[in-house]
Amino acid sequence: MLSYRHAFHAGNFADVLKHSVLSLVLDYMTRKEKGFCYIDSHSGAGMYQLAEEYAQKTGEYKDGIAKIINDDHAPEALAPYLSLINSLNLSPDSEASSELKVYPGSPGIAKAFVRRQDSSHLFELHPTDIKHLEDFCQRWRKVFVKQSDGYKGVLGLLPPPSRRGVVLIDPPYELKEDYQKAVKTIIKAYAKFSTGTYILWYPVVKRELVEEMQQAFTASAVKNVLQVEFCMTADTDEYGMTGTGLFIVNPPWQLTTQLEEILPYMKTKLGSNDSHYSLKQLIAE
Repeated sequence: MLSYRHAFHAGNFADVLKHSVLSLVLDYMTRKEKGFCYIDSHSGAGMYQLAEEYAQKTGEYKDGIAKIINDDHAPEALAPYLSLINSLNLSPDSEASSELKVYPGSPGIAKAFVRRQDSSHLFELHPTDIKHLEDFCQRWRKVFVKQSDGYKGVLGLLPPPSRRGVVLIDPPYELKEDYQKAVKTIIKAYAKFSTGTYILWYPVVKRELVEEMQQAFTASAVKNVLQVEFCMTADTDEYGMTGTGLFIVNPPWQLTTQLEEILPYMKTKLGSNDSHYSLKQLIAE
């Protein structure tokens, strides 16, 4: 199934959480001179045009990034993320545009942080998105783009030669099996490379699927797992995503504190009285 297009959802509340965390993790990795490897299992197109049909049809970014991009009172923890989005939307006179024109996918976030000594490996199966991704990466040094199964691709690259790495697993969850497949991939990856940082994104559509992911992690040998979740509304049996979350294996040491700033801010700016969030150490170090 290859019907999913992230262009419909670019910049929504789920992206705000996912990409702010990814920005913080990558920012942390660049504090050491030694290179690292970035691996993205489901990369998408790389960059999204918010004026185009897909983004305009849903307008999800208007209830996400658009609500916070120009907020001078955003918490310091969001600075790496918001600065990046602003830099991508600079007008010709180098001033931030009042209107968002573009929004980066995870490869676009990574490209802003990786250095000459770092390498990036991007996987994408969708025939249209892979072409956009290849175009996006044309002038990016030490990036490797493959139209292949990202789950297998992740496992084939571990451990990286540098023994430093960040792995993002961000499937579309078109198939119910993706929930367990994503967790199992991290469990296998951890067995090969236990010191890497792994970020697994998930949608809250059916609570029992998230609980099954938690159970799979806690029954495994994986240690040091942080779970963060932001939900716009209460869980429901109706169709649709009510919230979003991340499992983060081996998170940077300050990330919990940073998320303690980000989550209440997201509730205030993006949510409502029905919104809620959680942050917990699912598995100890």
